[in-house]
Amino acid sequence: MLSRPKPGESEADLLHFQNQFLAARASPAVKIVKKADKRKGEEGSTDAERPPLQDSKDVVMLDDFPDVLPVLTPAPPKKSKVKSACVRFEDEDPEERLESHDRHITAVFSKIIERDTSAVAVTMPVPTGDPFPRTFHRSEIKSEVKVGTGGKSIFAQKMAARRAAEKAAAAPSAAECVQVRSAAPAALDPEGSAGEATLPSVMGDSSLIAFLKSRRGGNEDQKKELKMEQNRLGEFVESLPVAQHGVGSSLSTRELGLEESVRKEENSKVEITDDDLPVKPKKEWIHMDNVEFDKLKWMKDLPSPRQKKTKKGMQARFSLKGELIPADADLPTHLGLHHHGEEAERAGYSLQELFHLSRSQVIQQRTLALQTLGRIVQKARAGEFASSLKGSILRLLLDAGFLFLLRFSLDDAVDNVMAASVGALRALLVSLDDEKYLDWTFSWYQGMAAFPFVPSNEEEEEEEEEEVNGTEKSQDKKVKDESKPDPDVARYDVVKGLLKTRIQHRLRYILEVVRPVPTVVLDILHILTHIARHSSEACSQLLDCPRLIETVVREFLPTQWDPQVAEPGRLLTSLHGVACAAAMKFIRVLASGGRNATARLLNQFEMKRRLSRFIAEDPLDLLLPREEAIRLSTEAFRLWAVAAGYGQACELYRDLYPVLVRILQSLPELLTSCPAKSPVIDLSVQRAAAVVTLLIRVTQTAACVEELQAKLSSNGSEDSEQIPPPPVTWSQVSGLQPFLETSLKKFLQEISQTETWQTFQPLTTTYVIYLGVYYSACSQQPSVNPVDCLEELECLTSKVLLPLLGQPAMHSMWDLLRPCSALCNPLSCSPAPESISSIASLSCAGGKPPLSLVGSKSPFPFLTALLFLIDSITRVHKGLTSKYGSVLGFSGLKDYLHQSWQAGPPSVTPSSAWMLRHEYHLQYFALALARRMAGACPDYAQHASLHHCVAMALLSRLLPGSEHLAYEVLLDLAFNQEFLPEGKTGGPEAADFSDILHLGTSAKLAQPGSAAASFSKATRGALLRESYQNLPSIRSCYLSHFVHLQPTLMRSQASYQGRNYLIQSMLLPEVRGPILPSDWPFFPLISLYNKVTNAETRGAVLNSLPLDLVNTVTWNLQWVLLLETWRAKTLQGIPTAAKLARLMCVFLTGSDLFLEAPIHRYTAALLAVYCHPKALDSLNLDAPIPGLASFHDLYLSLLEQFEGVSFGDPLFGVFVLLPLQKRFSIQLRLAVFGEHTSILQALGVPLQQFPVPLERYTSPPEDNLNLLRLYFRTLVTGALRHTWCPVLYVVAVAHVNCFIFSQDSTVQETDAARKSMLRKTWLLVDETLKKHLLYYRVLNAESPLGFDLYEQLPPMRLKYLQMVTQKENKENAPALVS
Repeated sequence: MLSRPKPGESEADLLHFQNQFLAARASPAVKIVKKADKRKGEEGSTDAERPPLQDSKDVVMLDDFPDVLPVLTPAPPKKSKVKSACVRFEDEDPEERLESHDRHITAVFSKIIERDTSAVAVTMPVPTGDPFPRTFHRSEIKSEVKVGTGGKSIFAQKMAARRAAEKAAAAPSAAECVQVRSAAPAALDPEGSAGEATLPSVMGDSSLIAFLKSRRGGNEDQKKELKMEQNRLGEFVESLPVAQHGVGSSLSTRELGLEESVRKEENSKVEITDDDLPVKPKKEWIHMDNVEFDKLKWMKDLPSPRQKKTKKGMQARFSLKGELIPADADLPTHLGLHHHGEEAERAGYSLQELFHLSRSQVIQQRTLALQTLGRIVQKARAGEFASSLKGSILRLLLDAGFLFLLRFSLDDAVDNVMAASVGALRALLVSLDDEKYLDWTFSWYQGMAAFPFVPSNEEEEEEEEEEVNGTEKSQDKKVKDESKPDPDVARYDVVKGLLKTRIQHRLRYILEVVRPVPTVVLDILHILTHIARHSSEACSQLLDCPRLIETVVREFLPTQWDPQVAEPGRLLTSLHGVACAAAMKFIRVLASGGRNATARLLNQFEMKRRLSRFIAEDPLDLLLPREEAIRLSTEAFRLWAVAAGYGQACELYRDLYPVLVRILQSLPELLTSCPAKSPVIDLSVQRAAAVVTLLIRVTQTAACVEELQAKLSSNGSEDSEQIPPPPVTWSQVSGLQPFLETSLKKFLQEISQTETWQTFQPLTTTYVIYLGVYYSACSQQPSVNPVDCLEELECLTSKVLLPLLGQPAMHSMWDLLRPCSALCNPLSCSPAPESISSIASLSCAGGKPPLSLVGSKSPFPFLTALLFLIDSITRVHKGLTSKYGSVLGFSGLKDYLHQSWQAGPPSVTPSSAWMLRHEYHLQYFALALARRMAGACPDYAQHASLHHCVAMALLSRLLPGSEHLAYEVLLDLAFNQEFLPEGKTGGPEAADFSDILHLGTSAKLAQPGSAAASFSKATRGALLRESYQNLPSIRSCYLSHFVHLQPTLMRSQASYQGRNYLIQSMLLPEVRGPILPSDWPFFPLISLYNKVTNAETRGAVLNSLPLDLVNTVTWNLQWVLLLETWRAKTLQGIPTAAKLARLMCVFLTGSDLFLEAPIHRYTAALLAVYCHPKALDSLNLDAPIPGLASFHDLYLSLLEQFEGVSFGDPLFGVFVLLPLQKRFSIQLRLAVFGEHTSILQALGVPLQQFPVPLERYTSPPEDNLNLLRLYFRTLVTGALRHTWCPVLYVVAVAHVNCFIFSQDSTVQETDAARKSMLRKTWLLVDETLKKHLLYYRVLNAESPLGFDLYEQLPPMRLKYLQMVTQKENKENAPALVS
C-alpha cells in the first residue's frame, strides 16, 4: 500500500508515486461520483462510458464542450427533449410529481392568477376625534343575516346586515345616508365581480365609523363633517371612470320563443347544512367550534343550469372549441368549462373572461384563451352565431381592442402564444373561401384583375373633401394616416392599422428566426396574401420589408429539398426548406400589385429561375404530395401569367416552349384519365386553365410587338419614354392555336354530359377566351394574310359555333342566366351577417350555392367567353353578323335582360362588386352583338327598346375599371337612333295625341303673356322629333363632358384591348360606387352650373353666355326629354325632387339663359312632365336629395335670382311656386312671405297657366301662427294682390279665412290672434279684400278669382262674427252685393 505524500517531496516524487499506483492497478481510496446533468439525462453520469485512462499520459476531458464548433446562424433556443432526465429525489411523492406535470384542461385552469389591483385608488380614512380609529370586528354582528342578491363577499354581507340593523333605529336622514353608502358599491360594480368590489368596500369602512360616532356623539359639528364627507365620497364615485362594459356585457343570447308568463326566480336563501358539504366539518378541528357555513358555501355542488324564463337576454358562453353553449346545457366539470366566477353553474366562458384570461401570467392559459377566441372568430365569420346571438361578435371584439391584443401577443416570446395569436389573426383577416373563389375566377374573362381589399367606408371629412388631383389626394391621405394613432386608423381599415404597427417585420422575424411549425407558417402566408390584396401601397410595404421576401423565397420556394417529403403518410415537422404552393400564391398576389413589383420579384428575388424550375418539371415528378405539387405548378403558371400581363418574363416562353407544347398535347387526356369527379381532377383542370391563361397573355403581348417596333423605328424624340418590344413575336405564338382549337372541339362534345361539363367548364372557358383574343390580334398583324384569317373565322363559325348554339344544352345554359344572376337575386351577393366595414370580405364563407353567379352550375363564365368570341369574330368579319342572330332570340337571354334592367340599383359592396363586374361583362357583349345586328338585320327593331333600356341601366351601374365599356356604350349604344325606334315609328305623333287626350299641362306653359311669347310655339311631338334628329350632337356633347375620365379610360382601354405594355397594375381602382352618377343625364347642366357658380365665387360676372353653352344646355334638355318620354323607367332611380333641382340650374346659370327660345321650350316641356299627378305625388323636398347639401339653400338662391332677372316670366314663376305646397317645409313659405316679399309683385303666373292643383297649397289648413300673420300682413298691406300674384293670393285668402272662422279649442295665444285678425278684417277699408277674406267659400279653378264666395255668411259664421265684433243688431250684418 502506498503511503500518503509527505512534506518536502518534490513533483518528481509525486509523479513516481502515481506511476507506481497505476502499475499496481489498485483501487483508489476515494471514488468521485458526478452529479447527473439535467440537460443530458442519465447519459454520462457513470464512469463506465468514459474511455479508460491511459498509462502513457494524462487526459483532461471537458464534458460540456463538443468536438465540432456550433453553427452561428439564427436558430431558436434549444429545449430539453429528454423528459425523463429530471432529477428525482428519494423522498419525493409520486402523486405530487404527477400533479405538477398534469397538463389536463382542469389543471391548467385550476390556478388562475387574478389581475393586479395595485394600481386601484384607495381613499384615506375619515378623520375622527379619537387618536386611533376604533377597530371594527365582524364577530360583533349576528351571523343570521339575509344575503342579498349578487355575488357579494361574506364581509360585504356582514356590512349590509349591520347597516340594516342600524337603519331600523336610525333617524330618516341618517337612514338615507346609510342607503347612499350601501348603493355606492353597487353603482361601481353592477356585475358584482369580486375584483372590482374591493375598492367601494374600503371606501365605505371609514365613513361608516364616522357615521356611528356621529350618532353616538350627537353634536352638530360631527354631523356636518359627516355630510361633507358623504358629498366628497359621492363626488369621488362620480369622478371614477365608468367601468368598461367589456366584450361580454353587450353580447347576449337571442330570445327564442320564451313564454309570456315570466317564472319568478326563487330569492329565498337555501340554508346550508352538513349534508350539503362533501367534507363534514368536525369540532375537533382547529377553529371549527363555530362553523360558518357561508365560508364553506363554495364546497357545495353547483346547481343544475336552466334556461331563465325572462325577456332579458343571457350572457353568451363558449366552449374551448369556440362553440356556443346553450344556457341550459348541463356539462360535466371535468371538461374545464366552469372555472369562472359569474354564473358558476353554467359551462363555458364569456368573451370578457377570455379576454381576461389572455392576459394571464400562465402560458397555457394565455394560449388557450387566444386559441378559443380564434375559433370563435372563425365560426362567427362562417355565420354560425347569426341566429343565436344579438349583435356582431367581430364588431364587439374589435371595439374591445381584440386586434391589438393579437398584435401584442405576436410579440410574446413563447412559441405557443405566438402561434395562437397568428391563428386568431388569420381567422380574423383571411377567409379561405374568398381565396378559393378568387382562384376560381382567375381564368375568367378579365378575371386576373381584382378589386383591392380596401374598406369602402372612409371618414366623413375625407368623403367631403373637394376633388383634387388623384396623386395629391393620395399623398394628403397618406400624410393624414401617418399622423393618426394606430387605433384610429384600424377603426376604419384593419390592414392599414396593422401595417402601421409594422406587423410585416414581426412576421418576417417569426418566419426567419422562430421557424414555427407548418400550420403557423401557412397561416402567416395567408395573412401576407391578404395584406397584399389590400392595395398597391401595401404591396410596396411588403416588398420594402427587409429580408421578408428573401426569407419566403429561400425557405418556402427552394429549388431542391429533402425527397422524403413526398413519402405517403409522412408528417411534416417543419415547412422550412420545402416548396410550398401558398408561398408561390403570395408572390403571385404580390406581383398583381404593379408592374414594378413584378419586375423586382423576377429580377431581384430570382423568381424567373424558380418559375423555370417548377414549370419545366411535371407535377408528378415533383418531390411533393400530389395535390400540393399540382397546386404549386398551378400557382407558378398564374404568376407567369401575371408577369406576361405586364409584358414581362416573355423570354421564358422561348425557353419553355417544348414544355408548353407537351402540356397542351396532354390536355385532352384529362377527359379519359380521371372521369370521376375528384379533387385531383379539379386541381388538374385549374392547372390547365392557368396554362391557357398564360398563353392568352403571351399572345396579347406578342400582338403589340409590331406597334412598339413602329414607335421605336419612327425615332420620335418627343416621346418621353421608349418602350422596347418584348422578346416574343407573333410567329412564335401563332403555332399553338391549332392545338387549342382541336382541344376545344373535343371538350365541347361533352357539353351534354352535365357532370363532365361542370368539371371541365373552366378549361373550356379559357379555350374560348383564347380564340377570341387570338383572332382579335391576328387581324391586326401585318404578316397575316387577311383572306386566310377570314376563311378561318368562317370555318370556325360553321363547324364549331353554330352547331354549338343549336344544342339543347345551350338552351338550358341561357335559361340559367336569371336564376344565377346577382342583379336578379341581390341576396346572393349580400354581405355576410358578420361582415364589418373595416375588413374587406367577399362574403363567401361556407361557399356559394350552385345556382349563383360563381356557383358550380353558373353559365356566366362560359357564356361571357362565348359572347366575347362572337364579338371578336363579328368585329373582324362583319359578314358573319347575321349568322349569330339566333343568340339574341334565346328566350332565356331575353328574360334575363328584361329582369336585370328593371331590378333596382344594386348596392355596391366588396361582396357584390367583384360578382357584378363579371355579370356586366356578359351584358356588354350581348349589347355589342345587338349593335351590330341593328345595322345588319332588318327585323332587329323588335329587340331595340329592350336593349336600349339595358344599355341605359348598364351605364349607371358600371364599376371603376370598366371605363372602356362605359365609353363604348355611350359611343355606340346610348345615343344610337337604331335603339330608339319610337323616333321612326310615330313616337312624336303619339306624344301629341296623348297630350290632346289627357289634356296635358304642357300647353299651359307657353301661353301669350310670358316673356317668351314671341317664340314660336311647338308641341311636345315637334320637340321630340327635333331631339331625335339631334342625337349625334347630343352624343358629342356628353362625350366631351366626360373628358375628366380620360386618364382612367386610358388605363381601362389598355386592359380590355390587350395592350399589356401599358398596364400598370392588376388591381382595379377602389370601389366607391359606379363610374357615372345615377343622374348622369343631367351632367352637362350640372357641370355648367358649377362652372358659373365657381366663376361668380371668384368675383367674375358672366353677363352673356357663349353659343356653345346655349347649345349644351339645349342638347341636355333634349336628351332628358327623350328619356322621360320614351325611356321613363330608366330614370326611376332619380328622385323627382332631384330632377326638379337639376332643372332649377337652368335659371341659376347666367342671367338670361332661360330666356333663350329652345331652352325655354324644352324646360317648359320637362316641367309639364314633372307636374303630372304621379310625379307630384312622388315629389318629396324634405328628404335628402342626392348631390344636394340643402334644398333650402338652393331655393333661397332661386328666390334671389328671380328677384334679379326673372322679368316676370311665368315659367320661372312656376319653379318658384312648386316648392310652396302645403306638405313641404314651412321654412320655404316663411322665406317667401318673410324675407322675399318683393317677388310677390312679379310672381304673376296666371291661374290658367299654373299646372299644379291649388288644393295642394290649401289643404290641410295652415296652423302655423307666424305664417298666418305673414299671410294676413301681406294681404292687408297690399304687398300681395290678385293682379300681381293670383296663385299665392288665393292661397293666402283661403288659409286666413279658414283660420279666422275656426272655432276649435286651442291655446289662448292662438285664440286671441284669430279673434284679433277677424276684428281687423271686419274693420278693413279695402272692401274687395274684406269680402274675399270673409266670404271665401271654396276653390274653383274656372273662376277668374280662383275661388267662389258666399252670397251670405252661414248662420254659424255670422253668429261667431257678431260675437267677436260685438255687434248686437243682426240687421246690420253685411250682405254680398251683386
